[in-house]
Amino acid sequence: MPKKEKLYDNTHSTSNSTQLAMLKKHFPNCFDKEGNFMSHKMEEIVGDAGLELSKESYSLNWLGKSYARLLANENPRTLLKEDKEHNAKDAHKKSENLLIKGDNLEVLKHLSNAYSESIKMIYIDPPYNTGGDGFVYNDDRKFTVGELSRLAGIDEDEAGRILEFTSSKSNSHSAWLTFMYPRLYVARELLREDGVIFISIDDNEVSQLKLLCDEVFGEENFISQMSIVNNIAGRSDSKDIALAHEYALIYQKTDTYTSYGIDLNEKQLSEYRFEAKNGKYRKQGLRKRGSNSRREDRPNMYYSIFFNEKTKKISLEKKLDNDIEILPRLSNGDDGCWRWGKDTFLQKIHFLEVSFVKKREEYDLNEKVYLNQDGDTKRTKLKSYLFDSKYTSDTGTKILGEIFPTKIFTSPKSLHMIKDFLINSTKNNDLILDFFAGSGTTAHAVMALNAEDGGNRKFITVQIPEKTDEKSEAYKAGYNTIFDITKARIEKASEKLGDKSGFKIFETTPVFEGYMDDIAELGDNTQLFNGSDLSEEELETLLVTWKAYDSAKLTEPLEEVMLGDYTAQYGANTLYFMQQGFSTEALKALMAKLDEEKTFEPSKLVLFGYNFESKYQRELSEALKVYTNKKEIDLEMVVRY
Repeated sequence: MPKKEKLYDNTHSTSNSTQLAMLKKHFPNCFDKEGNFMSHKMEEIVGDAGLELSKESYSLNWLGKSYARLLANENPRTLLKEDKEHNAKDAHKKSENLLIKGDNLEVLKHLSNAYSESIKMIYIDPPYNTGGDGFVYNDDRKFTVGELSRLAGIDEDEAGRILEFTSSKSNSHSAWLTFMYPRLYVARELLREDGVIFISIDDNEVSQLKLLCDEVFGEENFISQMSIVNNIAGRSDSKDIALAHEYALIYQKTDTYTSYGIDLNEKQLSEYRFEAKNGKYRKQGLRKRGSNSRREDRPNMYYSIFFNEKTKKISLEKKLDNDIEILPRLSNGDDGCWRWGKDTFLQKIHFLEVSFVKKREEYDLNEKVYLNQDGDTKRTKLKSYLFDSKYTSDTGTKILGEIFPTKIFTSPKSLHMIKDFLINSTKNNDLILDFFAGSGTTAHAVMALNAEDGGNRKFITVQIPEKTDEKSEAYKAGYNTIFDITKARIEKASEKLGDKSGFKIFETTPVFEGYMDDIAELGDNTQLFNGSDLSEEELETLLVTWKAYDSAKLTEPLEEVMLGDYTAQYGANTLYFMQQGFSTEALKALMAKLDEEKTFEPSKLVLFGYNFESKYQRELSEALKVYTNKKEIDLEMVVRY
């Protein structure tokens, strides 16, 4: 019999369903035949590995944490709809960039299959919860106390207190953490193993965010808490201290992440003032400076190097009587040490040059550090603080002002800051995600960097259609929502940069009335959902949603497949039967196509049950059972409602 599914049925969701599924997959021996977890089995595994189960630990707790876990594991409550008119335009039809309108938690869940472990870098600028930035927790989920108690595994008293704050538009720390946890949790699943996330934040929630990220990403994956001077003069509205900076927390998904560094600034470039046949270079003393620079700190790094003034040869051995011995001396005359051991010295001796230090009346050794070495232009590490006018909000506003004639967005992030994050963390074909898009700086930065280095980075950017203030310049300029600003900036920046990559638009949309109803008891007046009444447009929305659920990228087109007079849709090895009218002739055409067309190799057939008569479901199921296809394809058939 074919498998039957009702997608996005949240009636049995639990706050830890994903984690339980992972445990059952990797540790099946820890569950009995009724599915109960046997903790003593896990204790045996941990004990055999030499680890101890701690009965006490340091952790972050807040009112609503169990609810946040429930939201993280709950299926989406929306569908995904394509902006067909926009996406069909020549500028966008082949694009792999995405702009998605909707609540970002819903969008992240829709992306969770198709883009699992696909994102190289995430940058987000979430609400800071300053009390004046407009953040309030606003949840339209309608759990009863009893339902939340059962699903989250908490008592009814706690469930009642959680529901009270989720419906009261709270901006407490607990409300903010409940808002952020599920978004970060799902976002982590989208990151590649070598992926990284940058999160902008300020003093109001930085402490809570650090602890939250330690829990979601793992404390061992913390990279840095950067300080970014975004207002060099300091804000005059601060009571006691003129606040001049904010932060960016950086976490890697695993220790396979590698940073690539950032481009040198003008001051650093000016240091490469010497030139040889291999290009420009700067001199870096071979003697170790700073900490651990004494002979006793690194005794193996203290050794003699010999130089001959006449032959200009450098060696570890004295070969001629007039060879001069050079030792690593500290400025006070004490014994120091070299930066290299003897093996490295022999490997890189061709990068060394000798200079006479007149002040000390002795010779010294310098490494020639070339600006372009082994084909790669020299870079420098991204520092834990960014102090440069190019990173400020004023610069962000100025850049935005070059695109829009009026000030339509307050304190946009600097394009240069996000570009440096991209340079540090991505290569030419990587995928970047920003699910708090705001004015669209991240998408702009991706396009700008591609224009500079010829890269092919792609972006996914998400913005809720939050209304602009009717008194604002944005509203007066015709931008009724923040999403309108995001979209306009991407378009205008793309035009200004000469970027031809385009972008596709999708949006979340409410599910069809009755589609997710769980009807426990039928009555005379009960109205059942009837999928056969869906319009062509509604079927297309359902198809886009299913496509993402079945792990096909949103930018991958589905092609129409003619089976006699019946039209199916095919992509990512899945064949969809959404329309009414399937017949025995269509079944025969399908079997023939499976045998005869080399590139037609579906692994799954998905039938929209409401539009697929039961007798043809049986016919198709039986045909697949007895069919010996020449390609030896293992075909799964799913009837979906």
